[in-house]
Amino acid sequence: MRVLVTGASGTLGRDVLPVLLAAGLDVRALSRSPRTGPPGVTWVRADLATGDGLEEAVRDVDTVLHLASAPYRRGYTREVDVDGTRRLVAAARAADARHLVYVSIVGVDEVPWGYFRIKVQAERIVRSAGLGWTILRVTHFFPFIEAALRAAARLPVIPHDPGIRSQPVHTADVAHRLLATVTAGPTDDVEEFGGPEVLTLREAERQWLELTGTRRALVPVRLPGRLGAAFRAGHFTTAAEPVGTVTWRDYLTRTPAVTMKPGQ
Repeated sequence: MRVLVTGASGTLGRDVLPVLLAAGLDVRALSRSPRTGPPGVTWVRADLATGDGLEEAVRDVDTVLHLASAPYRRGYTREVDVDGTRRLVAAARAADARHLVYVSIVGVDEVPWGYFRIKVQAERIVRSAGLGWTILRVTHFFPFIEAALRAAARLPVIPHDPGIRSQPVHTADVAHRLLATVTAGPTDDVEEFGGPEVLTLREAERQWLELTGTRRALVPVRLPGRLGAAFRAGHFTTAAEPVGTVTWRDYLTRTPAVTMKPGQ
């Protein structure tokens, strides 16, 4: 099976490539700029925002694993996530690809957030692709949570809404779930995948403070409006099984750069 991976050099893509290779798949990775490694991966140059190189990238591909995204970059986000997904779908359909797997976010259709609306539009394009498809919605990645806490720690205190819960997941766990999705074939359905535990923001923050040795007071602040209500409604968690295996504490203790205090 030949698999084309978009977003192959990103946070998730870097874990996905070796997992696909270890399973014996023929892996083709898409990038806007020349890249190499890991051994066994064939890199192709293409640009989702313009369509340049897409026709060649999808040629003779069985499955397209669409990880690429450009969050919070204004107009460019739409060019990549919406227009780019439309271009990719059209190219894959013309190339007679059998399966398109799209990675989205748990809660994407429930939380009134601009980037989430973009992802929902991309999901609709995938659903109407005219070829077999699977959408895998995943919970937030550990590095996203950790980066948010590092940013918050620049303040004298760290605010948190006591009602917000999350179920962060390790990208390596997501990579193995995607391997199962790819090898199983299209389901024409939306599936979900999350980490092994549900944490309140306070619980996640306290573990991070402990393991980084950072001293900050945690101050409860209720996030207002419809967005705050949606965050507190539990839309960032899922009851779907299976779940990942790596906990938040596992991640913090296994990642040396994470345990450094902010500013080190």
